[in-house]
Amino acid sequence: MPGTVGISMAELPETARSTLKSVFGFDSFRPGQQEIISAILGGENVLAVMPTGSGKSLCYQLPAILRPGLTVVVSPLIALMRDQVRQLQALGVEAAALNSSIEPEESRRVRQSLRDGVLKLLYVAPERLTRAETIDMLAQAGVGLLAIDEAHCVSQWGHDFRPEYLRLGEIREQIRCLQSMALTATADGPTRADIVEKLFRLPPRTFVRSFDRPNLHLAMQPKDNARRQIAAFLEAHRGESGIIYCASRKKTEELATHLGLAGYRTLPYHAGMPQPTRDANQDVFMQEDGVVMVATVAFGMGIDKPDVRFVAHADLPQNVEAYYQEIGRAGRDGLPADTMTLYGLDDMRLRRLQIEEGETSDDRKRIERQRFNALVALCESPRCRRQTLLAYFGEVSASCGRCDLCEGGIEVFDGTVEAQKAMSAILRTGERFGTEHLVNILTGNATEAIRRWGHDTLKTFGVGRDRDVNGWRSILRQIYAAGLISLDIVEHGRWTLTELGRRVLRGEEKVDLRTDVANRAAGRKPWKRAAEAVASGTAAGDGTLLAQLKALRQSLAKAQRQPAYVIFPDRTLIELASVRPATREQLLEIHGIGEAKLKRYGTAFLDVVLRHRLAKAVDGGGPAGSASGEPSEVQRG
Repeated sequence: MPGTVGISMAELPETARSTLKSVFGFDSFRPGQQEIISAILGGENVLAVMPTGSGKSLCYQLPAILRPGLTVVVSPLIALMRDQVRQLQALGVEAAALNSSIEPEESRRVRQSLRDGVLKLLYVAPERLTRAETIDMLAQAGVGLLAIDEAHCVSQWGHDFRPEYLRLGEIREQIRCLQSMALTATADGPTRADIVEKLFRLPPRTFVRSFDRPNLHLAMQPKDNARRQIAAFLEAHRGESGIIYCASRKKTEELATHLGLAGYRTLPYHAGMPQPTRDANQDVFMQEDGVVMVATVAFGMGIDKPDVRFVAHADLPQNVEAYYQEIGRAGRDGLPADTMTLYGLDDMRLRRLQIEEGETSDDRKRIERQRFNALVALCESPRCRRQTLLAYFGEVSASCGRCDLCEGGIEVFDGTVEAQKAMSAILRTGERFGTEHLVNILTGNATEAIRRWGHDTLKTFGVGRDRDVNGWRSILRQIYAAGLISLDIVEHGRWTLTELGRRVLRGEEKVDLRTDVANRAAGRKPWKRAAEAVASGTAAGDGTLLAQLKALRQSLAKAQRQPAYVIFPDRTLIELASVRPATREQLLEIHGIGEAKLKRYGTAFLDVVLRHRLAKAVDGGGPAGSASGEPSEVQRG
């Protein structure tokens, strides 16, 4: 059984749990992690589809620690490699990376560590992995597991295709690695099939976790005054870290300046900025609290900052996958976080123009059109946003009660008749046609294609002349969002009816459609729900103590030139402020504190807690609690 030398299958669960606590400081696995880790330790090949923030990296990091030999992690994200290597080294794990950002001296050190057999994890960029010298080096080092992160990059149906990924199956054979796993957060059915075909010799054991991120509050608004809307959203998040995405470099800089003048600590980030400036801004965002990054999509890939409390889109994202991936950068620590997306007709025109002018194949453009249309359907959805978003990934869910639509604020009408007209057109044309053909049928526009197929003779031809083409496009998007019809993005964007749609067509069910987004009551901000939820969690502890703990974390992070969360994430500090442990043994009970972190930072943070307990006792006359009896290490680490 590869990878489990010295560990019986009966011992695996307990061994994995004890390592989880002693190294990572976690008391329990997140949903799905233990099953995947057991499969890897049992020698199986694995495809894991897990949402952002669900702990994918632990699924190869923990087995790498438990098993002998080297685990190679393929990732296209240099920033993610750097941050994960930092975190692993802080936990006492031998880890390194090979990519274009590595200095020659560091590269030589990594190669020597490989020859000495001391590395447990090596992160490699796909471009570096395809080099003959890298392949030879890894073949000699002996790779026990090849973990392929961002595996959707192998698929031409995916949203982020990378041609280097096509060689990974071949390279696995060349380095003589017998076991592999592929991980991704965003992969629909066609993309998953592509991953299996291109990366595995035989079908792997597949784990598909729910795409739901229940800690994220979802909200969307039609654009009115984008600056004012963004500023109103930020008002509930003063002092918190967050990201605002813009569609252009110019808007990124203008919005960052505008919000900076309004008192927010904002930094711009886009690909047109000098690399040193971009790197400096990213380091500030990663290392300090309360920084708002105003950025294009050039920022974010591989950013693993767990305490991002909000993500806002000042402009509409490119498609559903991009939206899901970008909002997924909020709330990775599991605490509540907010998302808000603005959309308008100008956004839609821009995104469609980008698709049409892109240097891609017609098939690729067709798929991108369908993906973008699905995002517009999410914006115009008449029902729970979470339901609509999860339905795109093939997941059925109940209304969440935690998005802007579930909380009210929209106007709807009985759209059953309009839905029946649209679905009748779909059914009478054999469920073989896309949006524009159906819209032409409904509005009575006898195009050459309509006449060639004889669809101008259908009973539904012209049945919707009372609405214009945009009205029918919106209705089709809405009934798609409502689950009445299904979109096949591979087969030319054709629409088909679902069972629910057939019931509506037969008059057995009704459907509501949106007329417009109603004005919200004055002062009512749905995004405040998440902000207040975090605040209430913090209030269970002590705000003054939490501020002191954050100040210590900040000083250590700056001294070590590390992201603050590499020291401890917010969740750990909040729990410290709530529990206020008095001994090192009690520190080990705190989430995120394992043996390595205890040894390196325990005394420093315990000193802060004990001084605070003493001050409270003096002020209030109560017991101060026992001291650790150890010298202060506040500036050590």
